[in-house]
Amino acid sequence: MSTGARWTIDELVELVGTALSRGYGGATSGRVRDLPDRRAVRWYTTIGLVDRPGAMRGRTALYGTRQLRQLVAIKRRQAAGRTLAQIQAELAGATDDTLREVAAVPDDLLAGGETAQPAPARARFWVEPPAPPTDGAVHGVRLPDGLLLVLPPGASAPGPDDLAAVRAAAAPLVEELAARGLLPGAPPSPPTDTDQPDRPGGS
Repeated sequence: MSTGARWTIDELVELVGTALSRGYGGATSGRVRDLPDRRAVRWYTTIGLVDRPGAMRGRTALYGTRQLRQLVAIKRRQAAGRTLAQIQAELAGATDDTLREVAAVPDDLLAGGETAQPAPARARFWVEPPAPPTDGAVHGVRLPDGLLLVLPPGASAPGPDDLAAVRAAAAPLVEELAARGLLPGAPPSPPTDTDQPDRPGGS
């Protein structure tokens, strides 16, 4: 069990990204996420690759340095081409010394000990609203489930044929968002990539 836990799951994910910003080229397989998300963290905990939260603040789970190193170590091994089964064999129940060596979390990230704070989040272009064009007009296409596709600044206003074509082309995206529970009222689906353990006969 981790001691001295101080980070929420969102802060932990941010810290993993910061730790991997040095000397990490990303996962070699297109089926593996470069960085874990909340659902992946919970999945790794379920299969024993990441320790359970070390403490609770009310109903909020808190994580510590060991879980940070576990997550970074998993991603470094995936970047080296290891399968999840191989990583489980190596890292499940690994000692702190082993995790420290494999994860290679920068010392300055943990300079403040367990109370180290995640670095400021990098700009997220997919949620930041675009700058309006010089004439002040911003055009968009309304999609199902309350989604709005905003066109680049300076784009022409779409006509009826444009709207129909864009909505048809965006239908798979809307379905994927709904399947992942990223739309209001849509329940999340279980992970489907190789963040799950290898199964006989699987690809």
